[in-house]
Amino acid sequence: MNEEILKKYAKLIVQMGVNVQKDQDVVISASVEDAYFVKHVVEEAYLAGAKEVTVDWSYQPITKLAYTYETAETLKFLPEWFLKKQEYRVEKLPAMIHIMSSDPDGLAGIDQEKLLEVQMATGPIMMKFREQKDNKFQWTIVGIPGEAWARKVFPELSTEKAMEALWDAILKVTRVNGDPIKNWKEHNANLANKTTKLNSLGIKTLTYKSANGTDFTIDIHPDMNFLAGGETTLSGVYYNPNMPTEECFTSPVKTSANGVVIATKPLSVKGVLVSDFGFRFEKGRVVEVLCENKEYKDILEKLISTDEGAAMLGEVALVPFDSPINQTNLLFYNTLYDENACCHLALGRAFTECIREYQHKSEEELKAVDLNVSMIHEDFMIGSSDLSIVAETFDGKIVQIFENGTWAI
Repeated sequence: MNEEILKKYAKLIVQMGVNVQKDQDVVISASVEDAYFVKHVVEEAYLAGAKEVTVDWSYQPITKLAYTYETAETLKFLPEWFLKKQEYRVEKLPAMIHIMSSDPDGLAGIDQEKLLEVQMATGPIMMKFREQKDNKFQWTIVGIPGEAWARKVFPELSTEKAMEALWDAILKVTRVNGDPIKNWKEHNANLANKTTKLNSLGIKTLTYKSANGTDFTIDIHPDMNFLAGGETTLSGVYYNPNMPTEECFTSPVKTSANGVVIATKPLSVKGVLVSDFGFRFEKGRVVEVLCENKEYKDILEKLISTDEGAAMLGEVALVPFDSPINQTNLLFYNTLYDENACCHLALGRAFTECIREYQHKSEEELKAVDLNVSMIHEDFMIGSSDLSIVAETFDGKIVQIFENGTWAI
């Protein structure tokens, strides 16, 4: 890949992704395989005024070896230095850049029971650190090709050609071609206009129907807003948490989901790619995993048993089926991209920032909205070319929101 293009993408991530502020610390998480690109992100962060840039390196095959050979007790132990690092980041609030390039099947074969045991032990600890930072710092998730990932998306190509093809796709859907900063400002403005329209309707209930078996309703609390594109920290810094993004999203009433939803794209769960599944909901909770493949069904059942909120929904997201990502005709096997191809839901944690005027509300007022709480947040795609979404508003009107998989408003 051309070095100038890499620098252009890195600059976009730093300036529009996390919007690094002068003298702010920056933390980048990435695979050691991504070093050729990470160096550009590091430099752009310093050029933007970062005080210190730290890279948290990882390597998926080593992670898999740890889960293969270490005991659950060892994996659950969080040493004092690690906890001190988290406390330091709560205090300093660095901008966080997460670069993804991993193999969608990279953790296949590991003991899922052990993985769940570790997550249930460490998750509550990490969630406390996350809650202390919520809405106070900028973060962004972006992708670059990894060799195994590229071969998964383009199995008919050589590794070199697959890497080139995936790079081209990523740069296209993240609007890097042309003037990326201008492109993203226009894109965020368009998304903001759409959320303004949604929020003006006063949506009470959404009803989803599709020929694949999706027949589902869910309620929206009157104090909830739809958000999209960039977000703003409590200190007033604007940033883009997901690059790419095409969604307008909010968090639902956690006890309101009823009916069946059928996934329309595979989902990578803890490094295992699961497909051909769905969920049946009653009073907000998954009461049945719909999947004929026993291995996949077991994985999904373990996922929804992670904690009390894991079997309930924390997000509803509206994405037109003719989105730029879907127009690539690619299955990325990566949630960041595939969730922005079509409508999706998310099991687990809800978003307090969707609460109207959340920054001016007391802790008691925020708790009164009773959003779902969980250690997990797992998006799964339900959009299709014939998906219909109808809204009932609080004043009793019926409004067609989606028709034939795309916007009707």
